Amino acid sequence: MKQIIITSENNQIRAAVLEQGKLMEVLDDSGRESRLAGSIFKGKVMNVVPGMQAAFVDIGLGKNAFLYAGDVSLPEDRFPDKNVLSKIVPTIENLLNEGQEIVVQVTRDPVGNKGARVTTNLALPGRYTVLLPGKKDYLGVSRKIVDEEKRQYLLKLAQKLKPEDAGIVIRTLAVEAEEKEISNDIQKLCMLQKQIEEKRAGMQRGLLYSGNDVVSRLLRDIIDDSVEEIIVDSGDLAQSLRESLLKVDSAAAGKVWTNFKASLFDYYQVNQEIKSALQPKVALASGAYLVIEPTEALTVIDVNSGKFTGKRILQHTILTINLEAALEIGRQIRLRNLSGIIIIDFIDMEKEEDWQAVIDCLNKVLAKEKTKSRVLGPTKLGLVEVTRKKEGQTLAARYTIPCQECSGKGWVWNSKALENN
Repeated sequence: MKQIIITSENNQIRAAVLEQGKLMEVLDDSGRESRLAGSIFKGKVMNVVPGMQAAFVDIGLGKNAFLYAGDVSLPEDRFPDKNVLSKIVPTIENLLNEGQEIVVQVTRDPVGNKGARVTTNLALPGRYTVLLPGKKDYLGVSRKIVDEEKRQYLLKLAQKLKPEDAGIVIRTLAVEAEEKEISNDIQKLCMLQKQIEEKRAGMQRGLLYSGNDVVSRLLRDIIDDSVEEIIVDSGDLAQSLRESLLKVDSAAAGKVWTNFKASLFDYYQVNQEIKSALQPKVALASGAYLVIEPTEALTVIDVNSGKFTGKRILQHTILTINLEAALEIGRQIRLRNLSGIIIIDFIDMEKEEDWQAVIDCLNKVLAKEKTKSRVLGPTKLGLVEVTRKKEGQTLAARYTIPCQECSGKGWVWNSKALENN
């Protein structure tokens, strides 16, 4: 059962996604740093750095954005001959000049002292498709669509419907969509592209497009046929959501309900779950537990047996704990929005088939979300590695601030020990 809880308290829209009664994801724009990934800006190249094969672009955010040479589309307008274009060495000096005005899209949000990472390869996501302006020869289908017959059908449909000056990627939701729905989706994206081009012509630098508000992200990425109810604390917001869902012929339009009797995030214990997800220790139902510790370079997750002792066979006990842990780790990764490199220290197992069962379980739970991830291992040290694409801020970045007493370290000085030394 998939529920979506939406609250508009304090004029801030927040949404919680629950599956089988468990909190899986929190969407909001009320954190200290707004989500920027996917936003499109017009900027100005401030520095071209050959030694880094990168450029720094002023997009009006205070910190200049980082643009790597490999993320710059080759200048087809300057080199229409593809034979010539293929011989160009794509160095940053050949691609950009200081002072040049360019349009870029954020691929990674600013983190700490680092500015946003951007690309000139634009992608406009819709409900069923993604439009790739300028990539007129590109056709693709989501990897999550595994039925080969369906993939070939969707590829032919994309070829038929795609505009001349842009590429198309078919999204997973398109599997159940009619041709007319997909066609309408592409037309809306083409109109959006035109609006961006018109806005670009009339401004020096700044934001051209952002589809990162909570409602847009729900409509585009979260609400599907598995949603059983959407509960909202605002009549106007509920009606607007119904109308938007009706436009895309979503059955969820008839599952939007209002509840004005209580604070929804308190009633459904969302706030309590958020607070729990900000703690390093996560208790499992069996009595085992996880410890999740983010660092600058990666996140470490340790699996501990705790109070769980099993029944008879040690290896069966360990496998049971690790499988339970794998399910919860998948949920915690999504809920906390952990990204980059994640190292998991499962309890060591002797049998290869036991390791495979745990990795398969982890892969299965991570495959349910849209953010790309990859599971590797176990390594020679018995560790499992997960890499996950960064999209937006972590839950901790949105809901916590550094401790003034301990400078964010999580501990304070032992004054007595200092006095004795």
